Formats: sequence, structure tokens, C-alpha cells
Amino acid sequence: MTRRYPVHLLLLVMCLSAAAAQGQVLTMKDAIQTALNNYGTIKAKANYANASKATAEQARRDYLPNLSISAQQDYGTVNGQNGPLYGFGGLGVASSGLPLPDQNWNAAFGALYLANINWEFFAFGRAKEKVKTAQSAAYRDERDREQESFRHEIKVAATYLNLLAAQRLTRSWERNLERADTFRAVVKRRASNGLIAGVDSSLANAEVASARIALTRSADLEQEQSNQLAQLMGVAPSAFVLDTAFLTRLPAVMTDTVTLNTDAHPVLRFYRSRIDLSHEQEKYIRTLNFPAFSFFSVLQTRASGFSSAYATDQTAFTHNYWDGVKPTRSNYLLGIGVTWNLTSPLRVKQQSAAQQFTSKALQNEMEVVDQQLKAQLVLADVKIKNALSNYQEAGIQLRSASQAYLQKTVMYQNGLSTLVDVTQALYSLNRAETERDVAYSNVWQALLLKAAAAGNFGLFINEF
Repeated sequence: MTRRYPVHLLLLVMCLSAAAAQGQVLTMKDAIQTALNNYGTIKAKANYANASKATAEQARRDYLPNLSISAQQDYGTVNGQNGPLYGFGGLGVASSGLPLPDQNWNAAFGALYLANINWEFFAFGRAKEKVKTAQSAAYRDERDREQESFRHEIKVAATYLNLLAAQRLTRSWERNLERADTFRAVVKRRASNGLIAGVDSSLANAEVASARIALTRSADLEQEQSNQLAQLMGVAPSAFVLDTAFLTRLPAVMTDTVTLNTDAHPVLRFYRSRIDLSHEQEKYIRTLNFPAFSFFSVLQTRASGFSSAYATDQTAFTHNYWDGVKPTRSNYLLGIGVTWNLTSPLRVKQQSAAQQFTSKALQNEMEVVDQQLKAQLVLADVKIKNALSNYQEAGIQLRSASQAYLQKTVMYQNGLSTLVDVTQALYSLNRAETERDVAYSNVWQALLLKAAAAGNFGLFINEF
């Protein structure tokens, strides 16, 4: 008795099975997104960009005035001496007292409390140009991250297509081995029945061995491409199941006219940001020719365990800690100063000239890249035209080769053709299958080349 299942239950099982199968397939978009999330170089570029942004914010805050406070409490003697003193390397001691005729070891506590403001408030735009230079560096690093991501997307997509082509070639070589093995069985059977010469059996064995060798080479190539894709994605190598549905159709934008947009191309934007940064550095260097005006202010409070009468009475001091550190005298100071190194223009002139030459060099490098991209765009159009032509011919070649192989095998089984004819037809069929696989992949590779040259990856990825 046949068991019947409700129709909706069967549909549910089929949908769940399809979803499970789909979950195992690595699509082009998934591969690219995984690569952008995992690849170490992309992460490094992002961290460099974040570091430059933080540096730009730090440069902006450098314009804030310096506000310092300090406090010290000491215990020591105050013997003074007439004579010059230079505190070389900060090794001088600021002990102030009477230049008495004899050394004494009277000691007491003392203290100094200090607040200081120092602000370089005007330097002919030096602070502003420093901030703009840091911001240009941050912009350059952000463009570097974008162009690295763009390049990586192209690499992952190209490797994905290469792996897909390698997998399809492996399947073609597997079918070739199956045909060779099947045909060998036919030859052996006919040879054992005395219908053909035994040498045909040896030739059939040779064809099977050759097919196995070709399959092994194809499997090696597939493994290499799989390993390369895993590296670019930042994941452990595995047997990737790729999406093959798109290979059976042509992209919708294959014949669209695409021009190079120099303002939007990620690579050219990065090179232009390098030039902009160099120009900002030129402006900043020129500000080093001019003086800097500073405002400063000091508020000082001192304390001492030595009495004001110590000059006439060397016993007028105390060892009491609180009496020594309690503030008793204060001073303040306000002022404006200017600092100008008169020999700076001699050095800045050459520094500025060096930076100008650097800007010109960066411009030259950008011009080379621009020329390469324009040439690549022209080449991409040619490759697309040739790929489309091969795409159309591949189907015709495969159908003809399949028919020829079928005819030759049937004729051979009926004694109307030789083993050489069958072998030749087998070669033609295998070549047609492999060339079809390559032709299908080349169509998408040509579109990818066009997207890379135009700087518009959406031209390629939007087809998926």
C-alpha cells in the first residue's frame, strides 16, 4: 500500500532541503564581504586611518595653551655664595641665602607652589597649517584604505572566477576519464572476442592513464586556486562550493559604454590625496620662516622655615614642618614674548624646495597610473568583444564535438572506424568542454577587468 503525504508537507521538505543546500554555497558577494572583514591588510589600513584621525585631533588641540601647576616641599640648608653659576643640564641647586663668611648646617623646611600658562597664540598661520596637514594625512590614509579595499575586492573576485573555472575544468576532465574508461571496457570486450586487434586494448589503457594524469593536474590547479581564495578571505582552506548559476548567462552591462572617472576612481583618489598632503606640507614649511608670539603668565607662592631676621640672627629658623611649608610670599608675572630664529629662512628654503620636488614626483606617479588605467580600459573593451565571440562559438563547438564523438564510437563498435578516429573525437570533445568552461569564465573576467579599470566595482558585483 502506497503511503500518501500531504502536498504542503512535501513542499516544505523540498524548501528546507533547498535552503540547506544554499547555505553551503559560497556566493561571490559572501566571499568578498568575508575577505573585507577578515583580511589583515584591510584591518591594518583601517587602523592606520584611525591613527591619522587621532593625530589630526591632537594637532588641533596643540593650539590650546599650556597650563602647568607644580608644588614642591624641601628640607635643606640655605648657604649662599657670591659668584657666577650656570645650572648646566639642570644640575644647579636653587638654594638662596646670605653669603656668610663660614659654612653652617642650619636647615629648615621650604616650599614652592607654582601655576604657569604659556600660549603661542600667533605664528602667522603655523598652527592652522599644522592642523590642515594632519587632516590631509588622515584623508590620505582613509583613501589608502579605500583603494586597498577596492584592489582586494578585485583580487577576490578574480580568484573566485579562477577557482570556479578550475572546478569546472576538473569536472570536464572527470567526464573525459569516464568516457575513456567506458570506451576501454568496450575495446577490451571486443578484443577478448577476437573482433579487433589486441593492440587497441593497450592504446585504450594508455588513453585512460593520460586522462587520469590530466585530471590530477587539474585537481592540483583547483587546490591552488582554492588555497589562494582562502588566503584572500582570511579563512582556513577548505573545499569551497561556489555559485555556478551566473556562468550560464551573459552580464547585462557587457556592451555598455564606461569611461574612466578620475575623480571617483579609488586608486586615483589615493594618489591625488598624496599630492594634496604634499601641498599642505609645503604651506606648513613656509610658516617656519616667521616668528612666533607667545603669551605667558606665572603665579608663584613660596614658603620657608627661615625667618626674615635670619640675615642678622642665624638662629632665626625653625625645624617645624608646617611653619616651613605654609605659604608666606607670592608673586605673579604676565608677559608677551616673540621668538624668531633669524637663520631659519636659510634652512626652510631648501626644505620647501625639497617638498616641492616631492609634490612633482607624486604628480608624475599619478600620471603614470592614470595612463595605465586608460590603457587597461581600452584593453577591457577588446577582451569583452573577444570573450563574447568565444562564448557564442563555444556552444557550437561543444555540440559539434559531442555529435562527432557519438558517431565515431558507434561506428567503431560496428567496425566502421579505427581507434585513432575515436581518440581524435575524444580529444575534440574534451577540448570543446574545457574551452567552453574557459570561455564562460572569460566573459566575467573581462567584465571584472573593465570594472577595475573604470574604478567602479559595482559594475561587476551588481550582476550577482
